[in-house]
Amino acid sequence: MKGFDPKWRDVPHYINGITHAIWEQRQIGSLRTLYAPGLIVRSPASVVVDNSNVIAATMATLAEFPDRELLGEDVIWCDDPAGATATSDAFLSSHRLICTMTHSYAGAYGAATGANLRYRILADCAIRDGAVYDEWLVRDQSSIVRQMGYDPKDWTRDQIAREGGAENCVKPMTPANDVAGPYSRQGNTDQWGQRYADTLTRIMAAEMDVIPQAYDRAANLHYPGGQDALGWHGADRFWMGLRAAFPTASFKIDHVIGREDPLLPPRAALRWSLHGTHSGWGRFGRPTGAQIYIMGICHAEYGPYGQTGKAAIRREYALIDETAIWKQILLATGDHP
Repeated sequence: MKGFDPKWRDVPHYINGITHAIWEQRQIGSLRTLYAPGLIVRSPASVVVDNSNVIAATMATLAEFPDRELLGEDVIWCDDPAGATATSDAFLSSHRLICTMTHSYAGAYGAATGANLRYRILADCAIRDGAVYDEWLVRDQSSIVRQMGYDPKDWTRDQIAREGGAENCVKPMTPANDVAGPYSRQGNTDQWGQRYADTLTRIMAAEMDVIPQAYDRAANLHYPGGQDALGWHGADRFWMGLRAAFPTASFKIDHVIGREDPLLPPRAALRWSLHGTHSGWGRFGRPTGAQIYIMGICHAEYGPYGQTGKAAIRREYALIDETAIWKQILLATGDHP
């Protein structure tokens, strides 16, 4: 890893190592060097620019959840030759984590509830010169608020009020307020990423019959809201419910990584978007006509037990931020204080 501290063996060691140092060893000030100046962090809930603002957000989170731990499940990554420099290699990593924490103090999530929380995060990071310089991440926000005892739609309505109302609240990420960053590549062309991209593209084209072809009948599935599901019916329920809510929205694959590593199954990481009208009954209830933008990140692992012995998805991890979607719906319809 040219251009990186030699203590890092590889990209997964680097990503998991700096995450542990920042959050659990409290090396928050190291973000001034581990995150490049001018870094853009995009989540469905907001767009944050510059590492100074990332430091502020990190401290606010730890003030509310002081025992927060981030347990790295996997890092699916690829080389980025076009982003390399004469002195540094470059990479794109897609990091899957389980976060555990206690809601101990009041903060952005409201009054302290004492809830013990566990939820997933998926984060894509562009890396070079020993630092992250572009990032996209999705937290399972609806799982967080459900574990606190709230309905995600009701909590989001209260969030708008806590943030000062419709005019002053933090606006969810959309193409209108996104900030173009230096990383513009689309990953790699490995067969496993291309296979997963084709499956999701077909699902979003209403070819739901691809699910028995592409998924193991006993697939373990992990979806927003902390929901776990199994098999073909579980995949059909989630993807059908999402697409049915936005049947005419434009679907786009924004980034693809496929990868094989020793001791691990073949894996794929996708970042994708839906942009259009909430015009159908589905995961978000009565159609409202609101214009919605959704950024999703998914990981998949492949195994040998598909139909007729073909490789198939044996585990899938898909995240969207349902509270950011509800926020767009509530702001568009005026259904807020």
